Amino acid sequence: MPATPTFSTIRHEIAGVSVADIARDYGTPTYVYDAAIIEERIDDLAKFDVIRYAQKACSNIAILDLMRKKGVVVDAVSTGEIHRAMAAGYKPGSKNHEIVYTADIFDRDALATVVKLDIPVNCGSPDMLDQLGAVKPGAHVTLRINPGFGHGHSQKTNTGGEQSKHGIWHEQLTDCLQKADRHGLMISGIHMHIGSGTDLEHLSQVCSAMERVVLEVGRSITTISAGGGLPIPYNDKQTYVDLDQYFELWDASRKRLEAALGHKISLEIEPGRYLVAESGYLVSEIRAIKQMGNNTFYLLDAGFNNLARPILYGSYHPMSIVPLDAGERADRDVVVGGPLCESGDIFTQEEGGYVCKRSLPSARIGEYLVLERAGAYGFVMASNYNSKPLAAEVLIKNGTAHLVRERQTPADLIRGERLLDG
Repeated sequence: MPATPTFSTIRHEIAGVSVADIARDYGTPTYVYDAAIIEERIDDLAKFDVIRYAQKACSNIAILDLMRKKGVVVDAVSTGEIHRAMAAGYKPGSKNHEIVYTADIFDRDALATVVKLDIPVNCGSPDMLDQLGAVKPGAHVTLRINPGFGHGHSQKTNTGGEQSKHGIWHEQLTDCLQKADRHGLMISGIHMHIGSGTDLEHLSQVCSAMERVVLEVGRSITTISAGGGLPIPYNDKQTYVDLDQYFELWDASRKRLEAALGHKISLEIEPGRYLVAESGYLVSEIRAIKQMGNNTFYLLDAGFNNLARPILYGSYHPMSIVPLDAGERADRDVVVGGPLCESGDIFTQEEGGYVCKRSLPSARIGEYLVLERAGAYGFVMASNYNSKPLAAEVLIKNGTAHLVRERQTPADLIRGERLLDG
């Protein structure tokens, strides 16, 4: 288990590279990722037979290539993510299972793509079995089961229970087995995921539910997936899950199932946030400091168009100031916001939109503020709201910064748009 992190509100470098140099060379706002942290988190999970990265967390192809070179395979939730994985060097096909399509629906393009490229499918809805079986009878599939309960750091990230759209409702398993039989589909694996921020108490419930489902499906099962949801600490009140205990719970379930079914079972894990969140930093410039009654605002050139988690979930991100000169800085309580024409464009807010203050060092216009632990669900959820360009992305490896995505240009913003003739 990683050591409990410490958080500082003053920062000068990221992975040995000066933040000021990054801002000078690539501009702001810019996402920066530390490759060494991603590699460390991959190594943390080495006990599992297969690590399958949920690339929706951070899908830049340079990140995917780093994962591939470390032996990590990928999950794809769309046709676009299939093509991203292939661009990063992953091979499609049901023999190697380097790419698995996991979703609650097939749009028409996705169904055509998984059939054409022979991509294994993890079905999250009963209808997917009929749709796949009609065009690819005899395929091997896995099922993503909603066990009837869930867990998450926000209701919006809870993927289990009757309020969640995710997975096949546990009471519909018999119906799914009948659908599979009609189409000659082979159910070879079970995936169960209750949400983001899983804890060991809830995990034991998931393991028990997994065992019941696998025993009902029977001897065709060769793989079980622990899903994702491993939390990372965003503040000093949060901790990591004990990974040894986490693995032991799943491994005990796996061993009981192997004894019952009479053959080996592969144990997968499907982390997203855990592998990339701590590696990511959003570097922004402070462009205005405003006094509004009792509130002091630091206004950045980054907004929720760059990092949407605070406005979506009230998510907390550590922040640090990059001073451009020497000397002591007194702390002050500030509200941190962005440039967008939207009152909700505030990084220091709680779920429900309640604005709060953060104690940060005094700063000056032109200095930098770094939003930390922003590698998961950061850039991938970015938008062009207010016609703002998507940020650049930089990957630091072995002390060298590499541009892995260029900043969008004004021409990029209107690419594909057309004026009416006349």
